[in-house]
Amino acid sequence: MISYDQSKKILKKAKIKIKDEKINSIKSLNRVVSSNIYSNINYPTGDNAAFDGYAINSKDTSHIKKNSQKEFKIIGSIAAGSKPLKKKIKKFDAIEIMTGGIIPKGFDTIIPIEQINFYPNKNNKKYILINQKIKKYNHVRFAGSDFKKGEIVIKKNTIVQPNHILAFKSLGIKQIKVKKKINILFFSTGNEISDKDNIPNWMVRNSNTHYIKNLNQNFLFNFKSGSILRDNHQNIFKQKINKLIKSKDDIIITSGAVSAGKFDFIPDVVKKFKLSSYFKSAAIRPGKPIMFAKIKGKEKVIFGLPGNPISSAACFRFFVIPYILNALGLSEEKSIKAVLINGFNKKKNFTRFVKSQLSTTKNGKINVEILKGQESFRIKSFVKSNIWVLLPAGKSKFKKGDIVDCFFPNLSNQNLV
Repeated sequence: MISYDQSKKILKKAKIKIKDEKINSIKSLNRVVSSNIYSNINYPTGDNAAFDGYAINSKDTSHIKKNSQKEFKIIGSIAAGSKPLKKKIKKFDAIEIMTGGIIPKGFDTIIPIEQINFYPNKNNKKYILINQKIKKYNHVRFAGSDFKKGEIVIKKNTIVQPNHILAFKSLGIKQIKVKKKINILFFSTGNEISDKDNIPNWMVRNSNTHYIKNLNQNFLFNFKSGSILRDNHQNIFKQKINKLIKSKDDIIITSGAVSAGKFDFIPDVVKKFKLSSYFKSAAIRPGKPIMFAKIKGKEKVIFGLPGNPISSAACFRFFVIPYILNALGLSEEKSIKAVLINGFNKKKNFTRFVKSQLSTTKNGKINVEILKGQESFRIKSFVKSNIWVLLPAGKSKFKKGDIVDCFFPNLSNQNLV
């Protein structure tokens, strides 16, 4: 049995290579960018108005005194989306302009509509009246003030989020290069596992398949459910591994049959193949009997997760997800730091993944409570939880007030900075 830290080192060294592909940028949510993405335009594309108001040339106000006023002739109106005005601008001209409208050449400042006085009156707007010097560039959005042409929009090895897609669309970025999605083939094991709704009390519903299947809605893999492997399916599983080697699938994950019982055949079958990396059992709770193997000379790996639903969920979160992040070129996750509000004891040499509830106080303090019911068969506490707390090996007693590491249960912490 190895430590959790030792298992992570093995997983890092045994990463598989994932190829790149080009895809439509508006369909890139939760994909990993494999090269820097640059803006191919200035944004905004032209100088435009930040407020509804009137554009003038600030030089025309340089000699206006407070006790006098000058009439500026209204020569037209510009809406956002209008073609740029090509009309020749004269001294003491003004033009109505809406937010986002392109400022015509000859004008360099905007007076907001709230500050405008009209002549003869509001119902007959022929002139605006100005009785003071107006500064240059008031309420002007300059071309390229947000993104300049050639500027990086997002860097390589970034997970695309909805705010990135907004930028892609705004900047006209149609195609981007991303890492291909990792393909996972998943098998539950055991004679007791059933896909039926109505089962006798000696059977178990196949929850692990559906839990991991639904994680792919907000993560970085394609999920394919295989058949349920029964207790005498050693040869069938061997055939599945042989097919994996020749298929487009990257990872086989099994749930169950990895411990030391009579029907726990997964490790024995896996060890019949030539492997470049392998470990079985880690000093963790829950999920101690976890197994990992990489096929020698192939970009294929196998994870054997425990069959217990909470153990399976914990091992997927703290072994499979970090492995996927590393394979896709992403950096190691950062934890959320929170203050423990209750004590917890564990075995000193074991790493514990504990079901917990994160909350904030009125003054912005982040607290976390370790929930009751940490036994691996209990799903009630998992339902109540909204965070995993990772308690590392080397310490047995965790007290109220300790700072602990927290990880989101259903997606990675990768976007934390």
